[in-house]
Amino acid sequence: MEHGVVVFYSTNWAIKAEKVAREGGFEVKLIPTPRQISSDCGTALRFRWEDREALLALLEEKGVRIEGVHKI
Repeated sequence: MEHGVVVFYSTNWAIKAEKVAREGGFEVKLIPTPRQISSDCGTALRFRWEDREALLALLEEKGVRIEGVHKI
C-alpha cells in the first residue's frame, strides 16, 4: 500500500488535520516529517495515497492550512 504525507506550517495545523481526518473516517497517523521533505513543522500526517483527493478536499473544506503533499 502506498502512503503520502501532508506537511504543515505549524504543529497546530497538523493536530487539527488529524482530528478532522479521523472524524471524516480516514485512516491517518501523525509522524515526524520525513528528512527528504522540507517543512516549517516537524510533524506530518500520513495517509493512504488512494485517499488523497478526498482527504485534501475535506481539509480544504474545514479550513486546514497545509504546506504541501508528498508521496512516500
